Order: sequence, then C-alpha cells, then structure tokens
Amino acid sequence: MIKYLDLKAINELHDKEFRAAVNSVMDSGWYLKGEATKKFEMHFAEYIGTKYAIGCASGLDALKLILRAYVEMGVMQKGDEVIVPANTYIASILAITACGLTPILVEPDIYTLQIDDAKIESAITPKTKAVMIVHLYGRCAFTPQIGDICNKYGLKLIEDNAQAHGCLYGEKRTGSLGDAAGHSFYPGKNLGALGDAGAVTTNDEVLARAISSLGNYGSSKKYVFDYQGYNSRIDEIQAAILDIKLKYLDKENARRKEIASLYINKVKNPKILIPNSDDRDCVWHIFPVLCAHRDELQKYLLEHGVETQIHYPIPPHKQKCYSEWSKLSFPITEQIHAQELSIPCNQAMTQKEVDTIINLLNQF
Repeated sequence: MIKYLDLKAINELHDKEFRAAVNSVMDSGWYLKGEATKKFEMHFAEYIGTKYAIGCASGLDALKLILRAYVEMGVMQKGDEVIVPANTYIASILAITACGLTPILVEPDIYTLQIDDAKIESAITPKTKAVMIVHLYGRCAFTPQIGDICNKYGLKLIEDNAQAHGCLYGEKRTGSLGDAAGHSFYPGKNLGALGDAGAVTTNDEVLARAISSLGNYGSSKKYVFDYQGYNSRIDEIQAAILDIKLKYLDKENARRKEIASLYINKVKNPKILIPNSDDRDCVWHIFPVLCAHRDELQKYLLEHGVETQIHYPIPPHKQKCYSEWSKLSFPITEQIHAQELSIPCNQAMTQKEVDTIINLLNQF
C-alpha cells in the first residue's frame, strides 16, 4: 500500500536528532516558554523574513490571535468584515467568526484554486477591514492586484500560511507578504510538529506584543493581565522538534517539487485536471487533481494500493455550523469540493511509488 502520507517514515528521517532534542528538554526541567521556544521563534522569524515570530498552540489559534489583537488595538471592531476565499479549510473562517467578525466569501480561480483577485474589490463594503488570503495546497495566493486593493482601501492583509511553509513570492516567503500571518505546524504539514503547534509572524511590534500577551492569558508580565486572553502556547518539545525540521524544510520541499513536476508532465489523462505548471515556487503541501468522476477515481486507486484524501468534501458554506449560509451559491467552490482528490506527494516517497501512481492515473 502506498500511503497518502507516511508520517512515521517522514519523521524517522530525523529520528536521532529528535530523540536528542527531547532528552535535552527533559533534562532542562523547563517545558513552556523556555529557551527551545525562544530559539525556534528566532530561527522561524529569520526564515520567513519577519521581525517577529510568536509561538502558539495551533494554526487556528494563530489566526484568532491576529484578529483578536486587531480588535483589542481598535483596528477592527465586532461586526467588521474580513474577505476570505470560499474554498478554504474551515479554520480560516472559524477564526474570523470566533472574534465576532464577519467572513465575506469570495470565489477562487478554477485554475489556481486560490482566491480570485478579480472578484475581491466588488466584495468590499464600508465594514471591510481585512483580506485574508489562504496559500491553499502550498501555492502562493498573493498577487500584486491584491496588494494594490489592500493599499487602496486601507485594508489589513492577513495570510493563512498553514499549508505553504517555504513557498516563495519572488524573493520573499509567504508569511512575510502581509501585515501578519498565521502558521500551523500540525503533524501533516510540510513543517510539522509531533502534535499541535502554531505561530504568528509579523513586522508590527505593537501587534506582536498584543499577540504575545493574548496567548499567555492576556498577561504582559506575571500576574498582570492586560486582556481577557487565552492559553495558547507552543511547548518546549514541539519547539525543539520544529527547530530541527526547519533546517531540512527547503530540501524536503525540493523533493515535493520534483514529484509534482513528474505528475504535471507525465499524467496525460484528459479525465483528470492537473494543476497548471506556471508556479515553480509552490511547495505542494497537497497535490490536488480535479476529476468529474472523483469517487470512482479514488476507489480505483485504492483498489490498486494507493491511498488518497479529499480536501475537502464539504465547502464551508454547506457546513451545519454555518447553516445561515446554506442557500448561498458558490459554483466554482462547489465544483472544486465535488471533484478534488489529493494524491501522495511527499519527501518520504520512493521513485517506484511515484511511477506507479503516474501509470495508474494514465490508465484510469
């Protein structure tokens, strides 16, 4: 069986370093907000290209902390609107509503699967305060037009960089393109921890201080609470693990790109829509294909020993938790959610496995 994502095999690549790092944390007797966290935050900020990186408990918390900080700073107030792609993972939207803000869903481009920058401006109202772009599947969602729109209307640009660690836009990395970015280190991510973890990156010192306090119960110093905050901190073991994996991220992303290039150039089945190949900087957290017979394709691959996943079977506006949106129509988003299938694409795969998948896709 070719697993969709063999996390055991991926993490075994760094087994000795991981065990040494865990032992070092154990020996230190310090498990939260210690030297391992400081070291990782410093290295991650340097890697992304921002002044600040603040560790937190998850990618969802990272986005919540950004938006909540803007509310506390008076940049936003409850009821304000945040534009967000309609086809994102639900965490992007949960963060917005959790802070009392209103998500405004905008359709993606069917060819890039990223928010359609031609449709953003028409969604802006006097209540719009931010655009949240989501670098979905590991592909950069930023465009010059999005930057121009944010500048024109004085909007904050927030990046959901949960799936795109290492992705480039020109000479800059995603996570440094806007006012702030949320990162997820869920184990399956390109930069994945051994549990839940996340971070915020920004160049805004005032925002960074507010986020740091909000994630520590609202405290700027011990027993002094400026905000009604959260308990959202990265632990020392996860920070130590991530600091090791960060050293190998570009190399491991390069292998993902090699595999993706083979899929793009060698899969010729007209029934299967392969992502277009004009983005060489995509880090392929997910390699998505579209197929009108998606369920049959998934069954066929599984019968031939290949695991796949669907990202994501139900769009956010059709979820029960947002039932007030159930009558809305987003046909491009709905097409993507009905046809998307994710095939294996990661650094632990062998060339034989990649060739097998290519042959199977062409034979379907």
